[in-house]
Amino acid sequence: MSKNTQKPVATTSLATKPSATTPAKKITAPKAVAVKATASKKPVAVKKVASTKTPVVKAPKVPKLKMERDSFTMPKTEYTQFAVLKDRLVKLGQPAKKSELLRAGIMQLTAMTDAALKSAMAKVPTIKTGRPNKK
Repeated sequence: MSKNTQKPVATTSLATKPSATTPAKKITAPKAVAVKATASKKPVAVKKVASTKTPVVKAPKVPKLKMERDSFTMPKTEYTQFAVLKDRLVKLGQPAKKSELLRAGIMQLTAMTDAALKSAMAKVPTIKTGRPNKK
């Protein structure tokens, strides 16, 4: 071999290989074009394009919960705990209503074992039911 002959060099072309860093082009469907009628009131053709949207699958309807209204009597000291709990929940970023607090309490009582429920209820004093007398 002579000194002037060149060795073949393997080259790679960046144009032929897709790069992992270049994003793929998005293919978008043409949009429908609507043209309003002019003053001469000639009919104008409206181009319709087939929709490429996927069909919407509706979730089965959940029956609406029936609500029950009730009234109850409780000592004022226990009733003021609603305000204390509501303030705590606001500070925690989870505001709640009185009914939500009552429902959360019912959920906690329901989750207790029989022995825990019995001991919790033993701590609650029995009060006279009904409306207070008018003074």
